[in-house]
Amino acid sequence: MSLTMPTQWRYGSPGSMEPAAVAAFNELVLAIAAQSASAWNIFELFKAKFNGARSYSSSESWAAGDLRDGMFAASGNAAVFISAFWAGCEQVRAEYPTIGLPDADVVNRILSEHKLPYEVRPPELLPRSLHAPIAVKTPEKSIGERAIDLIQVSLNQADRFLHERQPRQAVQEILWLLETVSTAFQGNESGTGTVEGKYFNEIVRDLRKYNRGTALAEALGWMFKMHGYLSSPTGGGVRHGTHLAGGISPSLHEAQLYCNLTRSYINYLLAEHSERGQRSAITAQPQAGWPFSSR
Repeated sequence: MSLTMPTQWRYGSPGSMEPAAVAAFNELVLAIAAQSASAWNIFELFKAKFNGARSYSSSESWAAGDLRDGMFAASGNAAVFISAFWAGCEQVRAEYPTIGLPDADVVNRILSEHKLPYEVRPPELLPRSLHAPIAVKTPEKSIGERAIDLIQVSLNQADRFLHERQPRQAVQEILWLLETVSTAFQGNESGTGTVEGKYFNEIVRDLRKYNRGTALAEALGWMFKMHGYLSSPTGGGVRHGTHLAGGISPSLHEAQLYCNLTRSYINYLLAEHSERGQRSAITAQPQAGWPFSSR
């Protein structure tokens, strides 16, 4: 049984496999075959998976060589290659139940060692990271050390939730961080007025009102719309509960999109705050919540 994967990976190669990685998988097949009374049969089984060969090689040694050639020929599409190897293992499992087989952890270790951006999670082959996390740069001169620690802890927790395939928790964590970062603007002069709001929606409202016609106002509008959707029980449902009749958790790729968007917004707010010279705003009002906002 081959691994499931995005259809486009089968018909347009997402990338090739380096010779060293091919050799590593070939070594796995040799280790599998060594456990069988007939290594020849194992070689032929895997040959069929990689190149569809139906004819047997003239000897066991030729079968081993033909298998190696077939694996290198198939290396132009790494995703299909990995799936073919896994399908071979599954057939061995069914036909030779006493043979010990490499599990997903062994395969994923090879993929990681050779920097192949895939991960086997049976029955799926997935990209290791659908979107590389966007780095959040904290302007150290404008916020306190404790605030920097809070940001990093929360970002790391969101990444951990994504890695553990807990999309709702990941989005909740980073959405809370966006709300917390926004409190850096409490009580500050901005544009034509003073930010009086204490909570995310109020702070965004004040900042947009006092900065009409600017990029900041537009960006805040995007943040507000995303935040509202994710907070709504009939939308994302990750902040204030979800609608029982139809609410579902965001998918993993949706969560990664929300997390990266939010990281971008956090970057923007921190940079905006730094440029406005509010060097003491975060540490001057500890009771306002930053950097001690409660969830």
